[in-house]
Amino acid sequence: MSDDATATGPALDTSTSAVLKRLGPAAVLGVLWAILPGVLGVTLFVVFRQEVSDWLAAQGSPEGMAIYIGAFMLAAGLGLLPTWVQAVIGGYAFGLWGGFGAAWAGFTGAALIGFAITKLVAGERVEREIESHAKARAVRDALVGAGWVRTTGIVALVRAPFNSPFSIMNLTLCATKTPLSAYMVGTVVGMAPRTLVYAFMGAGMVSWDKFDKPWWYLPAGIGSMIVVAVIVAQVANRAMARISVPAGDASDDASVDDPAQ
Repeated sequence: MSDDATATGPALDTSTSAVLKRLGPAAVLGVLWAILPGVLGVTLFVVFRQEVSDWLAAQGSPEGMAIYIGAFMLAAGLGLLPTWVQAVIGGYAFGLWGGFGAAWAGFTGAALIGFAITKLVAGERVEREIESHAKARAVRDALVGAGWVRTTGIVALVRAPFNSPFSIMNLTLCATKTPLSAYMVGTVVGMAPRTLVYAFMGAGMVSWDKFDKPWWYLPAGIGSMIVVAVIVAQVANRAMARISVPAGDASDDASVDDPAQ
């Protein structure tokens, strides 16, 4: 019998269509947030980057910076633009530290907006789906249910890679019941280094015509993603192993294996 079946009822339909139907608006939000930032981000970066950055710089400080932060919060929080494009524009318009500080404020506010939207649109749908699968529940609990410090570390870890999708991570972390405090602290800490790098790229440019990512960007992005994948996979594998351990044995090993203890 499937681990999702119950003694009193049939096994849960795990077909793709059935899962999407149960997720409802949460699935739609996931599709939109997977597609829109890439499409609109490339459009902004290729077509309008010079006009936008020049206009922001012309507004002066603090007016231009305030407009930039507000636009960053809304565009990233609503899942319309990726954070890296906006961070590069910030560095170009306001310099390294001005651009970094403004981008940091922008993605912090955007993370709150994304969290609120997920709560409103997804509600308990994703949580109910996870709860109906023993394996998914075990992995969720291992990643974001084993104490505040560990959860904050996991959030920071998955936010750190250069190519970590901001909007999708907002949806995933919120939908899996990550505590808001751990979500925010992990986001602020995890995204700071990559945001600084993007602001540095923007600040170092004399003209958009000469924009080019440094040689180490691709290896660093791939390497960080591999590290995150390995760590998350190890945590998930341990969680999967525990669900097959008899209750008595699991309780005996809890003090050794559970880092939250």
